[in-house]
Amino acid sequence: MHNNTMKKDEELVSIIMPAYNCVDFIGITLNSVIAQTYQNWEVILVDDCSTDNTAEVVKEYTGKDPRVKYFKMDSNSGAAVARNKAVELAQGKYLAFLDSDDIWFPDKLTKQINFMKTNDYLFSCTEYTKIDENGNDLGRTIGVRKHSDYSDILKKNPGNSTVIYNAEAVGKITIPNIRKRNDYVMWLSVVKKAVKLYGLAEPLASHRIREGSLSKRKTDLVGYHWKVYRDIERLSLLRSCYLICYWVTVTVLKLR
Repeated sequence: MHNNTMKKDEELVSIIMPAYNCVDFIGITLNSVIAQTYQNWEVILVDDCSTDNTAEVVKEYTGKDPRVKYFKMDSNSGAAVARNKAVELAQGKYLAFLDSDDIWFPDKLTKQINFMKTNDYLFSCTEYTKIDENGNDLGRTIGVRKHSDYSDILKKNPGNSTVIYNAEAVGKITIPNIRKRNDYVMWLSVVKKAVKLYGLAEPLASHRIREGSLSKRKTDLVGYHWKVYRDIERLSLLRSCYLICYWVTVTVLKLR
């Protein structure tokens, strides 16, 4: 049962969590949220018609903690549509994003919200570590720039499960229905309004590398990057070619 120990100055954070067939990890992910030292949050978990027992596992949590809120899509529509639905349902001043198989460290929200409030930042991310499918630390920490603008984010996407933005100031951002790289499109859209993305140079989350996952099959993503650059962001042919070459060199060949 939820023990309400939130501080009076804690403003509501809505945690955006699309989910699809994550029964093996969703409980671990939700436990990492419940363990937060920052208590005033809600999880908006949108199930994209999972075919495993994700719903049953999540309902165990909704029954114990009213801050965990479960919604199911009418049909399988992809992560972008599910994420947009969660954003639509969110009530918080801040929107935080967490993939359904990643993990937050216990002081993630406390430190990051304080970082944003103290400095009057609208959009932030943190460093994160990488873990394998079984939760073992892979010994890799992905760093952050002190601040990034639109051009910087075109080259380096922040870790999805580290991002928070002030929706009260920026507005709720929704994105086109693109199956892959939809998180990338989201951050490009947010930075256009927030102007800067500020990085907190401390690892406060872990990204799980799963065999066969969309993020693991990096070479399959080249076409989606091209779609983002040309169709969605409407960049020039020359700039799009440059960014594709940059991304392949830095991300695929070096396996960042």
